[in-house]
Amino acid sequence: MSHRLVEIIAPEGHGATLRAIAEKHGAVDTWISDADATGRITAWLLMDKANVQRCLDVVQTALGGEEKWRAVLIPVDATLPAPFEEMEDAEKKKSSVSATREELFNEVQKGAQLNQNYLVLSFLSTVVAAIGLMQNNVAVVIGAMVIAPLLGPNLAFAFATALGHRDLMLRALKTNFSGLAVILASSVALGAILRPEVPTSELMARTVVGYDAIALALASGAAAVLSLTTGLSATLVGVMVAVALLPPAAAMGIFLGAGNLGAATGAGMLLAVNMVCINLSAQFVFWTQGLRPRTWLEKQSAKQSALLTSAVWIVLLIILAIAIYYYDGAALGIVHSS
Repeated sequence: MSHRLVEIIAPEGHGATLRAIAEKHGAVDTWISDADATGRITAWLLMDKANVQRCLDVVQTALGGEEKWRAVLIPVDATLPAPFEEMEDAEKKKSSVSATREELFNEVQKGAQLNQNYLVLSFLSTVVAAIGLMQNNVAVVIGAMVIAPLLGPNLAFAFATALGHRDLMLRALKTNFSGLAVILASSVALGAILRPEVPTSELMARTVVGYDAIALALASGAAAVLSLTTGLSATLVGVMVAVALLPPAAAMGIFLGAGNLGAATGAGMLLAVNMVCINLSAQFVFWTQGLRPRTWLEKQSAKQSALLTSAVWIVLLIILAIAIYYYDGAALGIVHSS
């Protein structure tokens, strides 16, 4: 079983409260120190990770009015002697989410940071992807997918929506659109300079959009969230999401730079479909896994935020699905005739 060591520093006099909270939430063991020179005590709670979130919520409610308190989560690789637990009961109670809300927030918000490294990685991944697409080199395109930083802001936006965290939502949107702007500007410049006369099959594949693209993007977004919340390897999932975002964005810019508006339209449609589906499925999985704010007021705000953004994504998806139905492959014909 995976455990966390919850270290809580609180004002003197809260020892009994912390011990009662620990017992109620199934702490394997509890240690509470005497007060130090600053008048604070330290409590250590060894807990199964499935119970940590509920325990932290109760602790925050009990100590929220105090100024000098802090909780620190420490991962535990092993403990001796091994705690005795009824495995069947533990598995029944075990949550599918392996990290607390606070741990997920700290991890996700890194992807919403708009800084020089993010912009440089966006530029470099675009250069690599554009060269791979124009040379019809699948290995190079995969390399661009690995370094593409587009996964972070999309997951951050879906996570912020589930929690109703508007500041994180705005930061994620800003970072996402900034990255896309760098990708499009770079690929347009490369397309204008190199002007590929005969589009490769890799480029052409990004101009054809169908309902299978919707299924791919929905699966990619859901898999990305599951990798984050259950502790699975995020590398392969990051590649899946990059497949759905970076190549069509780069292809769109290349065709725009080369003056092929028909093919650029097809790539743009594919990019739009993938962005909408990834965000919709990611938000849905966050919500179904029980990710919620702590207080009632925050939950109401998060519910409104989730309903509003979900409605927007669904409407956009319906519009795009209709556009796909009437899309007659004009971009493909324009490319072959050029």
